[in-house]
Amino acid sequence: MEKSQKINPFILHILQELDEEIKKGLEGGITLNIAGNNRLVLVERVTSEDFWILSRILKNCLYINGLDVGYNLISDVGAYYAARLLQKQLYLTYLNLMFNDIGPEGGELIAKALHKNQTLKYLRMTGNKIENTGGMFFAAMLQINSSLEKLDLGDCDLGMQSVIAIATVLTRNQAIKAINLNRPILYGEQEESTVHVGCMLKENHCLVALHMCKHDMKNSGIQQLCDALYLNSSLRYLDVSCNKITHDGMVYVADVLKSNTTLEVIDLSFNRIEDAGANYLSEALTSHNRNLKALSVVSNNIKGEGLVALSQSMKTNLTFSHIYIWGNKFDEATCIAYSHLIQTGRLKPDNTDVEPFVVDGHVYLAEVSNGLKKHYYWTSTYGESYDHSSNAGYALVPVGQQP
Repeated sequence: MEKSQKINPFILHILQELDEEIKKGLEGGITLNIAGNNRLVLVERVTSEDFWILSRILKNCLYINGLDVGYNLISDVGAYYAARLLQKQLYLTYLNLMFNDIGPEGGELIAKALHKNQTLKYLRMTGNKIENTGGMFFAAMLQINSSLEKLDLGDCDLGMQSVIAIATVLTRNQAIKAINLNRPILYGEQEESTVHVGCMLKENHCLVALHMCKHDMKNSGIQQLCDALYLNSSLRYLDVSCNKITHDGMVYVADVLKSNTTLEVIDLSFNRIEDAGANYLSEALTSHNRNLKALSVVSNNIKGEGLVALSQSMKTNLTFSHIYIWGNKFDEATCIAYSHLIQTGRLKPDNTDVEPFVVDGHVYLAEVSNGLKKHYYWTSTYGESYDHSSNAGYALVPVGQQP
């Protein structure tokens, strides 16, 4: 009213609900969800002007420690107000700005605001095209900030220079526990980024989760990471999905699993490890490794033999509790093997992405919406947004501040 600005009914509705919660005597710790992809509520997406008003309201609000404004229209102008909010709001520990049309200039503003901020624990910049320029400002921020624990820069069009800079800074930064560097824009076949990430893993003893999806990583790249994992004693969650790793790369993964005692979750989805790669993994999990809890081999062109071998390793390795296999080629032996695991209770239905059913006396497998991180880009239209079965990776390896 003060600024004669049109009221966004979606924000008004959310704030009225918040008032009701506060009247009930809630002490705090609320995450305000104003995401623009909510299909259950009539949404008018938040613009930069709306976010300015919102930031003014939240500046001194003690009850709010989380803010989700993903999938809106905040842009670089709104990023300026987000940066101001980070400088003045001393209670905010979680901020989700994913897919908000924020570019390099907005990325610079937010990164510089974090030079002095000592309260924010988790920042999601996913899908904002901050590019190499913005990525370099975040690398510089990581040299100064000592409180941020989780940083998501997935799908931000980072370049080779910024990925290498971030990896280099993380050799010294002892605060970041989870970093997401998914889908950078890389040119060249030398896999320099993977080499530098490998060097970082040898030096860093704080990082718990590393996401390197869509890095165009080949067998030489996974070899670099595995060489580092012999010396690393902190990493528990490794995501190398959507790359170009074949069964030859699984030789290195299987070998490191025989000696590494910290890895608990590995996501190999959407590679091409085939039966031979699955057999290498199975042999390591059956006879050597007793630490890995979850493995995803979704869409890896594995046929019956490799999938059956992995099911057999679950019988002897009782720590190995989660496996995701959809998108491979199921023969009858595979269907029977996983049906038996589920029916005997060795494999819980929530811990896999398949469910057995019988037609004319033959066992088949149907897909179930479970996974390591099903709700990375979206949330379900009903039920819990962050339930354990759909986000098993985060449930098994909880890192710092949760949304």
